[in-house]
Amino acid sequence: MLVQTMKAMPLRPLKVLQKPVIGAMSYRGLATVEHNTPRQMPSSKGKAARSTPVSYDRATFTIRDGPVYHGRSFGAKTNISGEAVFTTSLVGYPESLTDPSYRGQILVFTQPLIGNYGVPSNARDENGLLRYFESPNIQASGVVVADVAERYSHWTAVESLSDWCAREGVPAISGVDTRDIVTFLREQGSSLARITIGEEYDADQDEAFVDPEQINLVKQVSTKAPFHVASSNGDLHVAVIDCGVKENILRSLVGRGASVTSFPYDYPIHKVAHHFDGIFISNGPGDPTHCQDTIYHLRKLMNSSQIPIMGICLGHQLLALAAGAKTIKLKYGNRAHNIPALDLTTGRCHITSQNHGYAVDTSTLPEDWKEFFINLNDSSNEGIIHKSRPIFGTQFHPEARGGPLDSSYLFETYLDSVSKYKQNQAVFQPKRDNRATPMMADILGKERVGVTPTIGMANMAAMATASAAAEQGRMATAAA
Repeated sequence: MLVQTMKAMPLRPLKVLQKPVIGAMSYRGLATVEHNTPRQMPSSKGKAARSTPVSYDRATFTIRDGPVYHGRSFGAKTNISGEAVFTTSLVGYPESLTDPSYRGQILVFTQPLIGNYGVPSNARDENGLLRYFESPNIQASGVVVADVAERYSHWTAVESLSDWCAREGVPAISGVDTRDIVTFLREQGSSLARITIGEEYDADQDEAFVDPEQINLVKQVSTKAPFHVASSNGDLHVAVIDCGVKENILRSLVGRGASVTSFPYDYPIHKVAHHFDGIFISNGPGDPTHCQDTIYHLRKLMNSSQIPIMGICLGHQLLALAAGAKTIKLKYGNRAHNIPALDLTTGRCHITSQNHGYAVDTSTLPEDWKEFFINLNDSSNEGIIHKSRPIFGTQFHPEARGGPLDSSYLFETYLDSVSKYKQNQAVFQPKRDNRATPMMADILGKERVGVTPTIGMANMAAMATASAAAEQGRMATAAA
């Protein structure tokens, strides 16, 4: 039997400026794998400019107007800035790190040990969707853990978390007290932070914090042209507004008999809705108010069509904004796989997977809308539903990758309404068939188009300029 050894990280006093601590590595034996198991390294196409050798240098994690933590790098030798957020998820780090909703954020894991089951390949399933990732690349700007496993054991693994982060150009730091970091973020709220790699720490760099909330992050993660994923077991056709759609959302629709055509986030969907049986609005990163074109197109759609609509996460917020409601930024958001949400229509509680920093202000909902779900931890909104039309949205993730599948039935609820809509339309148009023609399906791409990898040093100057402009705007407003 392989022996697992792990040296516990010593407890240290919580101080504003900690001494350098190099976290002990945790070792895992390698699993035996059958010879016919498909195992391929994820492609490095388009990442050569970002990839670096794994850096084990001294690293610093700095929170603006907050503590400074010293540890050891285990990812790319790159300095980055972003919004520091935390997740309490115990597993699913490959899915979390590739979730487009984390674009521009430095992800702090509360689970003490990360990386022990390695990183899987970029294999695709029978529908051409990524089997183990939620997008082709790491989306988080940086990774913060208490301890990282340099050796891994899992039958799907092809590389370590360290190698993956380095190849993707994403810096990562271990050997820091994540308990103290999370305590600060819970008390002060999600904060801007930096990861700096190297022996020398320059406090003057603290002025270079970049706020990703000032950027339209959805524009970065959304497909730049439509793409199509066909379903072999149904005749429904759903248009997806791609604000950073997760692979498992597409899989959840395709697997239930709905072919999907995904459009860029700002596509005038109301002009083509009559070619589809339903509209779906995906998850995505950042402040929903940046997506004014999407909000406008959704409002036009709801005013001109009775087509069923469902939104998840950011899509849920955009649906609310299009209806006339407002959104608010939460203090530190909800990012976990075990958050209870109460269904107000049935009285049942579901354990849900979540990743969001904004929420719908239900006090601003129009009269023809009502609250659908509420969060039993903080009472924030978790869903809205139209009182008379087949339109609803959920703040949590029914597709749960990773996480529990308590609420996956909502896809059936949505697709039932899509099927009924299709049947009703057939009464007036007996020959109506919204399925993509073979030629159209062949012309369209089979995966998201033109999406650039996560924000790295190449984007820092543009982000800093935008942040500085936003700051000048706030100062001018305050002076006025």
